[in-house]
Amino acid sequence: MTHSNQLDGKSVLVTGGTGSFGKAMVERLLNEYRIERLVVFSRDELKQFEMAQQFSAEQYPQIRYFLGDVRDRDRLMRAFSGVDVVIHAAAMKHITAAEYNPTECIATNVLGAQNVVEAAIYNDVEKVIALSTDKAANPINLYGATKLCSDKLFITANNLAGRHRTRCAVVRYGNVIGSRGSVIPFFKTLAAKGSTSLPVTDPQMTRFAITLTQGIDFVLQSLEEMLGGELFVPKLPSIRVTDLVPLILPDGSYEVIGIRPGEKLHEVMIPREESRNCVDMGDYYVLQPAHHWWNVSEFLERVRTKGKRIEEAFEYSSHDNTSWIDGDELKALVDQVAPGG
Repeated sequence: MTHSNQLDGKSVLVTGGTGSFGKAMVERLLNEYRIERLVVFSRDELKQFEMAQQFSAEQYPQIRYFLGDVRDRDRLMRAFSGVDVVIHAAAMKHITAAEYNPTECIATNVLGAQNVVEAAIYNDVEKVIALSTDKAANPINLYGATKLCSDKLFITANNLAGRHRTRCAVVRYGNVIGSRGSVIPFFKTLAAKGSTSLPVTDPQMTRFAITLTQGIDFVLQSLEEMLGGELFVPKLPSIRVTDLVPLILPDGSYEVIGIRPGEKLHEVMIPREESRNCVDMGDYYVLQPAHHWWNVSEFLERVRTKGKRIEEAFEYSSHDNTSWIDGDELKALVDQVAPGG
């Protein structure tokens, strides 16, 4: 996927910049764009130190490392000064940890999102794009509920901005293939330790499949196309979790252990109730904000020339998808993932 020079000469800040997504995004921005200033904003000093060994200021004079937490509004106010574009990837993501520590999850994912919005508007940041999750669609766990709140904050920020140029949008997709804690590296770690059976929560379980590279591509594409207020959802293939077992343990089996608290049987990215505001744009969907201020003529023209409105209510779920990864394609995907998690 190719992108325009939309970020050339811009000052860009990535929250959660030392996480899996943030680090990969920073590398992409350094290698493919002529960024004037690139700020890595995160709270982990060790990760920043380690990242600075790979992307040093000597090699990349445009890079800045900024210690801070999205919970700290004053720190964000200072960090966003002179910034044109914010990519908001910072979040507390662990479902079980969120259930046991609800105030911490709310402080980062909800109050942190509010702080990002306020700091962006105050500093007249041009564009903010926030990463969401499939778990925000009809949430059944606290993590999903906090990300739904976050989504609403970023979408409504377009109305709160008033005369400021700040525009915000959201990107929603599921677990990234091979990310820390995801199923493939977890299974591979068990296999490496000599397990002859892998734990499967439910044999019917399905998931959408997206790689880290595809996720970054989609965020950059959405950043380029956003007008402010959209929630972008990519069209992705699905996988069956049980199909992974013979690829990782050829002579092994699986044991059904039951769905964990807060876990869904299938991933849903567009609930039926939200589909009435959905537009099919070919290789992705756009959920339009259900607010009176959303009447962007440029978007309507884009829909007329490229997309189509959804006429009947539908649910975009991993279990009834029309696109699946299996066979050799799935094996190639599994082979690319290292053990971990």
